[in-house]
Amino acid sequence: MTYIRKGTPVFRKITFAFFAAGFNTFAILYCVQPLMEEFTREFHVTPTAASLSLSVTTMLLAVSMLVFGSLSEVWGRKPIMGISMLAASVLCLASAFSPNFHTLLVLRTIQGVALAGLPSIAMAYLGEEIEPGSLGSAMGLYISGNAIGAVFGRIVSGLLSEYLNWHMAMGAIGVISLIASIIFFMNLPPSRHFTPRKLKLGKLGMSLIDHLRDRKLFSLFLIGFLLLGSNVALFNYIVYVLLGPPYSLNKAFASWIFIVMIVGIFSSSFIGRMVDRYGYPKILVMNIFIVIAGALFTINSMLAVKILGIALFTFGFFGGHSVASSWVGRRALHNKAQASSLYLFFYYAGSSVCGTVGGLFWSAFHWLGVVGMITFMLLVALWLSGYLARSAKVPDKRNEKGLN
Repeated sequence: MTYIRKGTPVFRKITFAFFAAGFNTFAILYCVQPLMEEFTREFHVTPTAASLSLSVTTMLLAVSMLVFGSLSEVWGRKPIMGISMLAASVLCLASAFSPNFHTLLVLRTIQGVALAGLPSIAMAYLGEEIEPGSLGSAMGLYISGNAIGAVFGRIVSGLLSEYLNWHMAMGAIGVISLIASIIFFMNLPPSRHFTPRKLKLGKLGMSLIDHLRDRKLFSLFLIGFLLLGSNVALFNYIVYVLLGPPYSLNKAFASWIFIVMIVGIFSSSFIGRMVDRYGYPKILVMNIFIVIAGALFTINSMLAVKILGIALFTFGFFGGHSVASSWVGRRALHNKAQASSLYLFFYYAGSSVCGTVGGLFWSAFHWLGVVGMITFMLLVALWLSGYLARSAKVPDKRNEKGLN
């Protein structure tokens, strides 16, 4: 079978489609993050409760991906991804009209289910259609779209909520996401290497268990949990730091702090090329070291150093996620969509759990407590990445030299 190579017209169309899809997913997902302080004030809820506007979405996203990943083995890749993008965009528009916090949480919960259809299948589609030597670059470009979407969603919603209100902010994100959904569907070619199978819940369940029994895959799943968990904890509560003394920034200016996430665009594509050249193990360890350094830099009281720390943290986060997610696609030899779904289940579960638990550390110990929690999580991720690096030197039965 012929796989798609980097540099060909179809490769460019596929990566552009997934760039738009990654942009759409993360813009919708994270547009509430700069609005949490406003939710706290308008709805009279605590910062921990306000964080549920993101946590409920990511938790339902995590659970639903296990279902969509399995269903895509039967129904196909492109149809589910296209419907998912459209439904999530419509729900984003609907959430802009929420009259109270409970309604907002209900709509954001349903939105988590709708969003699950894209990320649970994207890595499987790329793993099936793109040649192995080009997979790191393709995954890097997809995650670049995630980075731009995360930046765009945060900055635009923060600015619009400052000068208009949060309803207009979320409505604008919904309109733009509809456009991104159309771009995705028009540019993505149907799967060529996908073979549908009958829905056999027993077999699908056993394959999920098989993936979890694979120690290297399970380590990658846990790394995903720890990476996004630390990322969301940091960005959930850094807004409260910047809006409070001694900085006392206004929301519009504080929203521009998220522009540092643009380094994720460079990071994911650059790291993707480095993986193609040097292999997964070394590059994963390197990125986790960078994330830890960035988190520690944010303890410094100087605003410039704090921003530098956020930039380093973001560079390492997107690079580490690019490595871990593409390694899952390479490692799984069967039911790739399920392996991708499991990785993303842990990934977004980390967002839900750690994003909310971070609020408890914030309430008890303020920013130093949040950074302490993040650092501990990242040290565990570093230990796991070290295990993967050591085990990659010993070829297993699968004969994946340096990539097992």
